[in-house]
Amino acid sequence: MANVKSAIKRARQNDKRRERNNALRAKMKTELKKALTAVTAAGSRADALKALTAADRALQKAVSKHVIPKERASRRVARVAALVNKKFKPETRASK
Repeated sequence: MANVKSAIKRARQNDKRRERNNALRAKMKTELKKALTAVTAAGSRADALKALTAADRALQKAVSKHVIPKERASRRVARVAALVNKKFKPETRASK
């Protein structure tokens, strides 16, 4: 445990920040899992897009709080979006 006043304050700040970061990280992971299950489940495209939007929102929140890098967030959203587009691909008409 810290003995110096400034070190005590830094330890207190670090504890608060760690709890906040863990909460944001947990929310982010939960929303990603919900989005993935919405895509893999036999649901509708609207449900999958709604879950994808919620996941994107959670990821961007984590980015804004410097919990994860923005590249990681965009990569994860892009992967889930690709799954959504792959599963709910519109029917193409046969060309003449």
